[in-house]
Amino acid sequence: MSMDVEKKLVEAIINSANNGKAPHGRKSLACVTAFKLAKKYEVNVIEIGRLCNKHNIKICKCQLGCFP
Repeated sequence: MSMDVEKKLVEAIINSANNGKAPHGRKSLACVTAFKLAKKYEVNVIEIGRLCNKHNIKICKCQLGCFP
């Protein structure tokens, strides 16, 4: 993934995350939103997870029940 795409993707993730309403004031991103962003930016959803971890954003509301 190019740095330009990564920068745009990080911006989209941060803009889609809530405003620190997860436990301990951590931002969170709904799983369904992660999948939508992955499709829109044509990246694997694992890249969304990696970028969320890097920016301290928790994935929540998992469709499989993995992340409460």
